[in-house]
Amino acid sequence: TERMTLEEDLKSGLLENQFEVYYQPKVNMQTGEVIGSEALVRWHHPTLGNIRPDIFIPVAEESGIIIQLGEWILRTACRDTLKLQQMGMGDLQVAVNISAVQFTGGDLLPTVKRALEETEFSATSLELEITESAVMHDPEAVIRSLHELSQFGIKLAIDDFGTGYSSLAYLKRFPVDTLKIDRAFIKDISRDSDDVVIVEAVLGLGKHFGLKVVAEGVEDNDQLEFLKRQGCDIAQGYHLSPPLAFDQYLAWLEDWNRERDEIDSGVDAASEYNSAVVQLHKNGRNA
Repeated sequence: TERMTLEEDLKSGLLENQFEVYYQPKVNMQTGEVIGSEALVRWHHPTLGNIRPDIFIPVAEESGIIIQLGEWILRTACRDTLKLQQMGMGDLQVAVNISAVQFTGGDLLPTVKRALEETEFSATSLELEITESAVMHDPEAVIRSLHELSQFGIKLAIDDFGTGYSSLAYLKRFPVDTLKIDRAFIKDISRDSDDVVIVEAVLGLGKHFGLKVVAEGVEDNDQLEFLKRQGCDIAQGYHLSPPLAFDQYLAWLEDWNRERDEIDSGVDAASEYNSAVVQLHKNGRNA
């Protein structure tokens, strides 16, 4: 009964604009520059409050509602990121999660094209993330879809890499640009030698295949420094910033840009805004 009720609430939630897209910044670990964000959906239920994605996303996938919800997320993320670009916040990218259901539906490319055309957003600023387990569900079909998307100019990422038991033989056939190390391997990286080996192996794979590697779930400075020493490309996590509503994301970017300008002009602003992002930026400048 609860599941059926949730499914009906999902349908009405779409009609009543109960969903909101949040953005978690992604930072170049070597320069401290913000390269963009990952778009994450939030559901503000009128009576139940905020419902966690791990509760409603599986229901949306099972019911097929994820097709409509996913297209709305895609359009919103493209529209919001274009707005930030036009406001002078930089050449920002946005990464949008794609469900396996959207891949197997057979019309993902037309959906993405339609969203890009409607929002006038550049395909080269969009990255689609698919989980490793979704890739392995039907690898041949996914490979065909990935090649179609890649040829259109869209960047592609494998999310939660290392958790889906993928065959490395497939990895060289995937036209992907980015590997995202699952947060489970980052969490204990400062005290678990097994996690260290796994992260080093993923970084080695990324370097070999010419891929960017993103560490998600970075929650403290020890993790950040270790990953930077290991040559990780991009960091994402609460130590840098939690997921933010659009207005919060804009304010966060404005703070970062202000500090960047002050650092470039030789003014030490760290005493007032001593954020991890600024420290990365300063370290990159000093190097």
